[in-house]
Amino acid sequence: MSWMEWYNNLVKPSWTPDPATIGMVWQVLYPIILATFFFVMIQAVRKKLPWRVTWPFVINLIANFAFTPIQFGLQSLILAALDILLVWGSIIWMMVAIWKHYKWVALAQIPYLVWVSIASVLQLSISWYNL
Repeated sequence: MSWMEWYNNLVKPSWTPDPATIGMVWQVLYPIILATFFFVMIQAVRKKLPWRVTWPFVINLIANFAFTPIQFGLQSLILAALDILLVWGSIIWMMVAIWKHYKWVALAQIPYLVWVSIASVLQLSISWYNL
């Protein structure tokens, strides 16, 4: 069964966004995520930022990129739910870690945090409905 057939056969909440909407949101968020990630990395290389501040950014990027292969490749709802919670938690960690250094980077994460909060509730709902 293809990933699309698998996903379409899952029980989902009535408020589940259309896949095109989800894709559009990520097209807006990925440039923000990548720009702030590279800014933080460059500042760490220049020694303007402690390396420990980069950890949540690295963890977040890895967890974010891992979600699609976990959800649609492995078709594992439970692992995808755990992964999205890691993404969500690491966004908060990123915002706290960078706040005293570059407030604008923390504030730039707000749309990402809002979307991943919605996506987390959606993923947890889908996981629960399809146990």
